[in-house]
Amino acid sequence: MSAKPTGRLAHREDGLYLMVDRLFAAPIADVWASLTRPAELEKWVGTYTGSPSTGAVKFRMSAEEGADWEYVSILECRAPHRFAGDFGQGDDAWRVMFHLVEGDGMTTLTFGQRLRSAAEASTVGPGWDYYLDRLVAARARRPLPEWEHYYPAHAQFYRELMVPMRPA
Repeated sequence: MSAKPTGRLAHREDGLYLMVDRLFAAPIADVWASLTRPAELEKWVGTYTGSPSTGAVKFRMSAEEGADWEYVSILECRAPHRFAGDFGQGDDAWRVMFHLVEGDGMTTLTFGQRLRSAAEASTVGPGWDYYLDRLVAARARRPLPEWEHYYPAHAQFYRELMVPMRPA
């Protein structure tokens, strides 16, 4: 598999986001499960403990050796379409969101992480391309991609992304 960088920058009401899309030949509920069920998440990115209905869980990335558990504040969860949450606490917290849309037997995932600056995209972008390609591979029961194909190979693409104009 030849990994290609796919992200873009976009303004949202709460800041600048790195946005990455993936398309699945699957129903929306099936893709939602891959993003929200601990056993499915663990196949490609990590897992969580706790009850999401409380608005908070603990999450740990399984693909990164020695990763610590992080608190997650769930800001929005409207199954099977939208999720937003803050991972970690204080100045180290990072906000992610995803949105799912289904049409003609296909589901589009749009994933985003809020950035502190556009420069942050050069490290965040390769990571999310990697993890979302892991999601694609896990769902297709194919071997997971190798990190070495993403970083530093994708960093220049993300360094050169243009920040779009803010909507008027």
